[in-house]
Amino acid sequence: MAGSSQLNLDESTVRSVVEEVLRNLTRSGGVPIEAPTPSPNRCGRNSRRFGVFEDAAEASRAALDAFHQLKEKGIAGRLKVVEIIKGLCDEKAEEWGRLEFEETRIGRLDHKVEKLQIVKLVPGVEWLKPYGLSGDHGITLEEYTPYGVVGAITPVTHSIPTLSGNVVNIVAAGNAVVFNPHPNGAGCAAVAVRTFNEAIHRELGIENLICAVEKPTLDSFDALCKAPEVSILCVTGGPAVVEAAMKSGKRAICAGPGNPPVLVDDTADIDKAARNIIEGGSYDNNLLCVGEKEIFVLDNVADRFIRAMRLAGAVQLNDGQLARLTAEAFTDSKDAGGCSHPVLNRDLVGKDATDLARIAGATAPAGTDMLFAETDANHPYVMEEQMMPMVPVIRVRSVEEGIELAKKAEHGYRHSSIIHTLNVNHMTAMARALDSTLFIKNGPCTAGLGLGGEGYLSYSIATTTGEGITNPKTFTRTRRCVMVDNLRIY
Repeated sequence: MAGSSQLNLDESTVRSVVEEVLRNLTRSGGVPIEAPTPSPNRCGRNSRRFGVFEDAAEASRAALDAFHQLKEKGIAGRLKVVEIIKGLCDEKAEEWGRLEFEETRIGRLDHKVEKLQIVKLVPGVEWLKPYGLSGDHGITLEEYTPYGVVGAITPVTHSIPTLSGNVVNIVAAGNAVVFNPHPNGAGCAAVAVRTFNEAIHRELGIENLICAVEKPTLDSFDALCKAPEVSILCVTGGPAVVEAAMKSGKRAICAGPGNPPVLVDDTADIDKAARNIIEGGSYDNNLLCVGEKEIFVLDNVADRFIRAMRLAGAVQLNDGQLARLTAEAFTDSKDAGGCSHPVLNRDLVGKDATDLARIAGATAPAGTDMLFAETDANHPYVMEEQMMPMVPVIRVRSVEEGIELAKKAEHGYRHSSIIHTLNVNHMTAMARALDSTLFIKNGPCTAGLGLGGEGYLSYSIATTTGEGITNPKTFTRTRRCVMVDNLRIY
C-alpha cells in the first residue's frame, strides 16, 4: 500500500517515474488533445470556475473548501449530488457520448452512450449502512466516514463514464474529488465537470465539489499526488501510473491493467459461450479492462467452437491475414536487458473490427463485432493487453493445460478471468489458480459488473491494491463510537 512509502523520494526518481507515467498513461496513442479553452465569462480570474482549474494545487484547495461545505449539508446533500450526477449522465448520454467519441476516436459511439446511461446503476449513499453491537458492556456503533479530498486519475478508454461513476462513489462517501484526466479525454471531462458543478451549485450552493485540471500534464499529475489537501488517490491506468501513485506516500486505490483469459471446456454450452465471448469481448471494441482478450479451448471441441463463433457473426482470419494484422498491430522493441518484446500500436486500439479486417486483407461485413484467429499460446495477441475486437483462439489438450496457459497470459495481474463449463471442479481449479478479482462463469465479462449477472456496477476495479470493485465504502474510513454500560434498555 502507498501508506508505507515516504514523501521525501529522490527528485530524479520521482521525475523519471512520472515521465514514464505520462508515456504510459494512454491506452491510445497520438498527440494529446488539448481541452477547449473555457470562455472568459465562465472561468476568468474573477468569475466562477465550476470545478475546472489551470493547476492541480488550486483545484485541490477549492475541493477542500467544497468538502467542508458538503459536510454541512449532511447525508441529504450527498443524496442530492448523486441524484444530479445520475440524472445528468442519463439526460446527456447522447451528447456526451458523441463528444467523447469525437475527441478520443476510440471505441464505439453506441457503447459510449450506453456507458453513460448505466451510471445510474452505480451504488450511492444506500451502501453505507452503520454497524451496531449491543451487549452486557454497552453499545458500539461503527460508521463510514469520508477522507476529505480524493485525487483521481482517469483513463482515455472511458473518460466521462469513469469520472462520473467515481464521483457517485466518492461523493456518496462524503468526499470531494480532483481529477487529472487523460490528456486525450480532457476536453470532454472538463465539459462534464463544469456541468455537474453548475447543477450542484444551483441546488446546494457548492461550486467546486468535483474538480478537474483543464490541461493535464506531467506537472499536474505530480502536483496532485503531492497536494497536502489530497488525502487519498484513486488511479485507473497502466503499471507506470499505478507505480507512481503507490510511491506518493498516500493511500492509493489502484485499478491496474488486465489481460482476461477465457477457458472453454467440453462440457460447456458451446453456442452460448461463443455468443457471450463476442458480446463481452467486442463491447466498445474491447476497451473494457474486464473484456475477453484470449480464448483457450479444449481441442476436442475447438472445431465446434470455431463454427459457433462464425455462426454468431465473428469473422475468422486465416494465417496470412493474421500475420498482416499482427505486423501492423505490434512492433518489436528491446528492453534494458536486450530482450525483444512486442509493443502495441496504439493507433489500432479500440478500432472497429471492419477496420482491422481491412488491414488484414480480409472481408468483414458492415456491423461485424469481432474478428478471431487461431494462434499459439505465445502470440502477441495472447500475451499483450491489446484492446482490439480481435481475439486469439488457442487449442489446449486438457483443462489443466488451459488453466496453466491462462495464468501465464494473465501475467499475475489478478484482474479478471472467465470460464465456460458445467464442471464445478474445473471452475474451482481455475478460480484458485488465477485468483482474479473477477471470475465469471458461463457469461460475458460484463456479467461480473452487474450487467446480466447479479452484483453492482463500478468503473474502477482496484486489482493492484486489493480493494476490488470500488463502491462508496471504498472511499471511507471506519470510525467506532463506544458507550460503556449505559444506554441499553435490557
